[in-house]
Amino acid sequence: MNVAKENAALAALEFVEDGMTLGLGSGSTAEIFIEQLGEKVAGGLKVQGIPTSDRTAQCAIEAGVPLIEADKILSIDLTIDGADEVDPAFSLIKGGGACLLREKIIAHASAKMVVIIDATKMVENLGAFPLPIEVDPFGLTMTADKIYQALKGTGCREAQTVLRQKKDGSGPLVTDGGHWILDSKCEHIPSPVETARALSSIPGVMEHGLFIDLADTIIIGEVDHAKVMELAKN
Repeated sequence: MNVAKENAALAALEFVEDGMTLGLGSGSTAEIFIEQLGEKVAGGLKVQGIPTSDRTAQCAIEAGVPLIEADKILSIDLTIDGADEVDPAFSLIKGGGACLLREKIIAHASAKMVVIIDATKMVENLGAFPLPIEVDPFGLTMTADKIYQALKGTGCREAQTVLRQKKDGSGPLVTDGGHWILDSKCEHIPSPVETARALSSIPGVMEHGLFIDLADTIIIGEVDHAKVMELAKN
């Protein structure tokens, strides 16, 4: 197990309180958190989780974390999730695991979002990690062109976009929601807020991987400790 990721996940457990409804994120670090949460549940902690992906649901079931369907609640106390990139303003790029739509739905419904990462994910500017954009397969060429124009129009250094494929090469990767993903190699996103707004205005875009004003706390796992960063409130 990656020690830095484990330390970040352990630190996130400190935010969990008895009786909470939790958003359970996707990805390797989030899965470590879920495994550790399962140990707390076995020890008597009472929580219920809403998974952001089918894989997360399976991980939670194996860890013994009780789940509740998203349609049966109106709000979430706390979401613990990872990220592919985090900038100093706590803007995120997410979606490397192809779960960005459900992750954003859960994050937006949460009173608090704690992001657990290792130090390599903390960056000065977003964009080195390709920006995932979940799209409807219908009219893909038109949607991809609109995305290209939106990225260039908001000052992104590059706007090359590729359709994500399944690992076995048998065709486009299909998300849990039945959509496809375009990965945009922006290299540098000078204004995440402006780019997010432009992408959201495109009809074929179901969701994009820019998470703006959603993360409250960033936990950076190190080899021997975890650094907890809270967003300064105006």
